[in-house]
Amino acid sequence: MANPTGAFGLRPVRYLNGNPYNGATVPCYCSSSYATAMFIGDPVLVTATTAQRDATLRYPTINVSAGTDGTIILGAIIAFAPNPDNLSQNYRPASQERIAYVAMGEDLVFEARGNAGATPDKNIIWNNAGLIATAGGSTVTGISGFHLDEGTTTTPAANQSFPLIIIGISSAPNNEIATSTIYEVILNTYNNAVGDKLGIVGA
Repeated sequence: MANPTGAFGLRPVRYLNGNPYNGATVPCYCSSSYATAMFIGDPVLVTATTAQRDATLRYPTINVSAGTDGTIILGAIIAFAPNPDNLSQNYRPASQERIAYVAMGEDLVFEARGNAGATPDKNIIWNNAGLIATAGGSTVTGISGFHLDEGTTTTPAANQSFPLIIIGISSAPNNEIATSTIYEVILNTYNNAVGDKLGIVGA
């Protein structure tokens, strides 16, 4: 039976030590001057634009990461604070001020579905990989349009500039070793994203 193909971005499932994901998130600021819609599962990074940054200094200010070669991923959006003017809104439209809740951590394992670019084999494990936005996020479900790139733009390889590390495939029921499989990944660029190795200067 073929795997489903629907994208969901990155979703946290467990920690590297085997403990299940406990739901912990970091509240992050989304500026009204950021003109890109944001969805649950989207990879994010800290903005480099001073004008977008939180004036209260309480929250990291985030943009969507492209997830491609050379980009940084800080974590993934898990939820948004409710919009009091539209309580059913489950995504952030472009140019809307909002708080997003982001799962992040160098020991946090995420799932990501492949984009049907290739069939994985045992050599793919512990290779680096990127993401690909195969579609826009859904304004109905609120879910991200990002897949793991199985080779359409960048093929998983031992390349440290790719933002993810594939550590296996998910044990989810009916997850076949085939195209569009669900992978388990960790964030290769997390230390850079939080400024451990690379400061993020506003402009």
